[in-house]
Amino acid sequence: MSITVHHLNNSRSQRILWLLEELGLPYTITRYQRDSKTMLAPASLKKVHALGKSPVIVDEETGLTVAETAVIVNYLIAKAGGRMGAPGEAAADLRYQYWMHYAEGSLMPPLVLKLVMGRVPVMGRFAMKKVQPMIDNHLDFVEGELAARQWFSGDDIGGADVMMSFPLEAARSRAGLNSSRPATMAWLKRIHARPAYQAALAQGGPYAYA
Repeated sequence: MSITVHHLNNSRSQRILWLLEELGLPYTITRYQRDSKTMLAPASLKKVHALGKSPVIVDEETGLTVAETAVIVNYLIAKAGGRMGAPGEAAADLRYQYWMHYAEGSLMPPLVLKLVMGRVPVMGRFAMKKVQPMIDNHLDFVEGELAARQWFSGDDIGGADVMMSFPLEAARSRAGLNSSRPATMAWLKRIHARPAYQAALAQGGPYAYA
């Protein structure tokens, strides 16, 4: 039995397709398209989950509907017997959990704020001058970490790398991540070169951040 991914274009759900390909779990995709003017998800997603956001998965085997990217990542890793999960050593496990939560709890908020403020004339431009230094601080922090190790939780790729992919792809697209931070750019190049990542792109359709 397979997992249904309710996939919104150019969204966090691309990470879930990538993880499923890495884990080799069977899945099908139900596609949703953003409104071309508002860039919001269609109302039809609310039929799957009350918040109407993606990603959401439905596991046909258990009948469970699972939302929130990090929760889905943990759920799928457990379903795959722990592959790509916490490394199993205290310090590395803590680092793994840190990046799992950091991706959405710390790095994404200023990126979203910059995106929203960029659409507000005058006051938005003023606010963005305050937001970019916050983002730069985060990107410098990430650069230092990736200069010390190849993957976020240690020697091997894991769920933390999956979680960090979307915010860092978004940062490269619209928040100043470039060759001035070579370790982070090399990490992006590594994940984009993975066969599972490329397979997920083929399955998910056009994705603006790859």
